[in-house]
Amino acid sequence: MKIALLSDTHSYLDDQILRLLDGCDEVWHAGDFGTIEVSDRLSKVAPVRGVYGNIDGQDVRVVHPKVLRFNANGLDVLMTHIGGYPGKYHPDVRQSIKDNPPKLFITGHSHILKVMPDKSIGLLHLNPGAAGKHGFHQVRTMMRFSIIDGKIQDLQVIELGKRA
Repeated sequence: MKIALLSDTHSYLDDQILRLLDGCDEVWHAGDFGTIEVSDRLSKVAPVRGVYGNIDGQDVRVVHPKVLRFNANGLDVLMTHIGGYPGKYHPDVRQSIKDNPPKLFITGHSHILKVMPDKSIGLLHLNPGAAGKHGFHQVRTMMRFSIIDGKIQDLQVIELGKRA
């Protein structure tokens, strides 16, 4: 199962991103789509799993939840836009992570790409950074990876070019 992971598109989705989705079984978006049109365009390439972000309006919120927990090819995944990271989990998800830790915890919001393990609970945290042009980040980023028998394989960080 091949996954493309994006966040913080802020209504910006270029042909380069769409080309990078080629061959992916699913696209996961960790919030701040910007408009539902971004979700709609992504879903023409592959099925989309996503959560709404703080800038998303009702058009996105009626389609994508605030928190999404699911199983992908044997991998327990928890995704939310504002969730913190190992050692600094956001109060909205802290107890859930403590009581029933997922194997993969995905967030967006910070526009800072992160790959961080939480060895104390066997969790991997991913934040794909920001694929859009709005924000303070200098380089737009996303990720791709495969899930094989409940394990992440072939994790790629993809730089999409300068924000401006």
